[in-house]
Amino acid sequence: MGSEVVAEAQAAGVITAALDAGVNHFDTAQGYGAGRSEVVLGRALAGSPQAFVATKMQMSSAEDTRAGVQASRERLGRDCIDLFYIHWPREGMESAPMMEALEEARAKGWIRSIGVSNFSVPQMRDASRAGRIDAHQLCYNLLWRFPEEDVIPYCRENGIVLVTYSSLAQGLLSGTMPREPRFAPGDPRPATVYYDPEVWPHVRDGIDELALIARKAGRPLSHLALRWLTDSGAIASVLVGSRSRDHLAGNLEAFDGTVDPSAMRLLDEASKRIHRHIPRIGNIFKYYP
Repeated sequence: MGSEVVAEAQAAGVITAALDAGVNHFDTAQGYGAGRSEVVLGRALAGSPQAFVATKMQMSSAEDTRAGVQASRERLGRDCIDLFYIHWPREGMESAPMMEALEEARAKGWIRSIGVSNFSVPQMRDASRAGRIDAHQLCYNLLWRFPEEDVIPYCRENGIVLVTYSSLAQGLLSGTMPREPRFAPGDPRPATVYYDPEVWPHVRDGIDELALIARKAGRPLSHLALRWLTDSGAIASVLVGSRSRDHLAGNLEAFDGTVDPSAMRLLDEASKRIHRHIPRIGNIFKYYP
């Protein structure tokens, strides 16, 4: 349940279809629709206690964190939230008070696990002094590979589970994006680094190369992009948004069957060539709270 606005009935239908297909990890955040996403997800999962539910909250004081955990529990309709993330680090704000409050919530049985999202290695080290980090949700895909340098190795060495978002690079790896895309007013994607004037030509041509590799392998590009993540051995869970039942079914088909290893090697090599043109700016959104 991401930030994209969809009708509640439509969202509930997709969630039900996901459960029926064996999906059990559902991710949302307090900031998605000002809490509305949590409400919709909670209603849709009301009869599914087996579902694994994760939500996120911006860096906050200990007092606000305690209140935030309670608010998320109420909106989600869950006595215990499976995974509660600190959504973003905040410049000049220590993570210790929030981590300590989350550990208190864990001890009370309000949350089961603590995660961070978009943290650097130094920020994770700092947060770990005040509590145990169980998971890190990070942007990682064929077009954004900086986490391979330090974040992924650190998490693997310290037993921190890795969960990816923007797994299809904001739709660029769906294989359906036109070479000159047009966006509706308010769509946040044009502000990402991929569309910077000096970056987009390399991304656009690189995606054409990736799509050709996928076509020769007999699979959609989106399938190979998702398999590249899961087959790496580093990623525990891959988050993918689905707007409809058909969209969901297409995403799930990525994990059916086998993929020619030579195609995956070519995909990886082409990805590295594209990545040389991506600037090191911290995150794809150019967002620095």
